[in-house]
Amino acid sequence: MAFLSAVRSFRVIAGEQRTGLLFTTAVASRQFSDNIYSKQQDCPDRERSRSVTSFYFQSAIDQAANKPSVRLTPAAILYSGKSNDDSHILRSAQYLHKELPVRIAHRIAGFRGLPFIIGCNPTILQVHELYIRAFHILSEFPPVVDLNIEKDFSDTLRSLLDDHKDVVTLLAEGFGECRRHINDENLIKGFLDKTLTSRLGIRMLAEHHLALHTETRPNYVGIVNVGFSPRKLIEKKADFVRNVCQAKYGFSPDVKLNGHVNATFPYIAPPLDYILTELLKNALRSTVESNLESLQNMPAVYVTVAVNEEDFVIRISDRGGGIPHSYVNKVWDYNFTTSGNLADDRIDGGLFGQVMNASNSGPMPGKMHGYGFGLPTAKAYAQYLGGSLTIETMSGIGTDVYLRLAHIDGKRESFRI
Repeated sequence: MAFLSAVRSFRVIAGEQRTGLLFTTAVASRQFSDNIYSKQQDCPDRERSRSVTSFYFQSAIDQAANKPSVRLTPAAILYSGKSNDDSHILRSAQYLHKELPVRIAHRIAGFRGLPFIIGCNPTILQVHELYIRAFHILSEFPPVVDLNIEKDFSDTLRSLLDDHKDVVTLLAEGFGECRRHINDENLIKGFLDKTLTSRLGIRMLAEHHLALHTETRPNYVGIVNVGFSPRKLIEKKADFVRNVCQAKYGFSPDVKLNGHVNATFPYIAPPLDYILTELLKNALRSTVESNLESLQNMPAVYVTVAVNEEDFVIRISDRGGGIPHSYVNKVWDYNFTTSGNLADDRIDGGLFGQVMNASNSGPMPGKMHGYGFGLPTAKAYAQYLGGSLTIETMSGIGTDVYLRLAHIDGKRESFRI
């Protein structure tokens, strides 16, 4: 009860700074829950009448958190097969109906294990509450026994995916706000690694299920692209990041691709999309900022693809001056960023440029840098995908980043979602 009293007091004080934010979120979430279940349950007051105690400390969450998650290999997803009567979609929904509340309960247990002053941060508390409400919605959903109920379940998944789309940004903001209170970096890194990779797994499973409804995409089984081309994705992300770099700095280095550029194989592209975006942003930004005297003749960033029977490797090489020795061991830390360390009108665009870019911070696509979540999140994703992300840097010259990922064709053990 002391914890709950402190939380109430903290949120009253925080409310002065974030007027109505948590209340609005709570009302919206409860309305969302009521709208979903109005057809199945005629007792919307039950959600509204939950006390703070029952909201945060439910035995159902404790019981679910004690259950192990049932993880699937990508090969199992790829070769599960389709059926003419859509029974494969029904089986997928039944699996998610049982599995997602367990995984969400694990993350709620993680939030409960945070140091008190960090867990009470309003932004982090907002994410905690999003997970609790998602658990309520999914665990109270009726059994998926036919395709009509499956359709309602899929609509619920779409709403939850949209509801949680800003979780990474909120976590980055929240941990940035309470960074001075963090005494154990390993504890926070462990929490964020698990939370972000668990979120990735949940989204991959949910998006795969929703994609099973789509029959118009050739070469796809759910979210698995059976003819995935690293070259096409790299070129797409390079164009995107170059446009962002050009818009921010007025200049952008070329990105040149070599190696096994014509290779194709089955793979799940969305997490690789995020990783490549972050790595290319770092390479282009460092190249621009270290070549201010020769902006019209900047060295190119080279991307090399190597594919073999066991895995594939993507190397991104830049001549952006390398990483200083004092930073090498910090680049994998969450909330560590060198953004703003270089003051030059050619970079910032002067005072006007800083004003125009004041809100362009955060670990989201379209921004060149932000809260320092890019590299550590990319590494956590790579490891979750059964691979690795390593850096070789030559201070004063440049940096090579190696992304190594296992194939998912089922010929060898890769990773489990």
